[in-house]
Amino acid sequence: MFGIRAAVITVPLAVGLLAGAAVPAGAHPAGGLTCRGAGVDPAAQVRHRTETVIDAPLDVIWKLQTDVGRWPAWQRSVATAERLDHGRFRAGSAFHWTTPLPPGTGIPATALDITSTVRQVRDRSCVRWTGPADGEGVHIDGVHVWNFTEVRGGVRVSTEETHTGPQVDANVPLAKEILRAGLEGWLADLGAAAQARAGGPPPPPPPC
Repeated sequence: MFGIRAAVITVPLAVGLLAGAAVPAGAHPAGGLTCRGAGVDPAAQVRHRTETVIDAPLDVIWKLQTDVGRWPAWQRSVATAERLDHGRFRAGSAFHWTTPLPPGTGIPATALDITSTVRQVRDRSCVRWTGPADGEGVHIDGVHVWNFTEVRGGVRVSTEETHTGPQVDANVPLAKEILRAGLEGWLADLGAAAQARAGGPPPPPPPC
């Protein structure tokens, strides 16, 4: 979790998807993403799946994604982040992080307080975490799956997330758009950070 994050920070949070070539919504093969056989919440009304290809080594991308305490250094929407355990990133690892949620979403401006727990992980291949996000007037339960696959031109990073909760279920179209923007922003920031660390060319600008 968590795509709603500052997705509404606007589409700056959604700085676009492109660390490489994004796959249009709805263009994915049937079936959801999984990690060790587990996927997102099949009953959730609010879900989004997207992916991009990042021109950087898998080790670099994986390190950025799993070094949670350093997320604020490269994710513009993450205000604070800390691991709640120590050692390697593994099933059972937990982390606490916060992200602003500005007005314009039908709920008060607030900071989302998120605690995520890793449920499944395969080193440099996939991770699935779950957790609640709470703020003033909002509660969301999220399930987030990531897949990492080496392909020609770099690494295909695929992500899928679902949200449930009274506020998102009350306005599903808006919640889906917020989630879409958040996931695309995360991929854009991950791509930019990975390419900068790897010394590669900057990612292309997001589509208008």
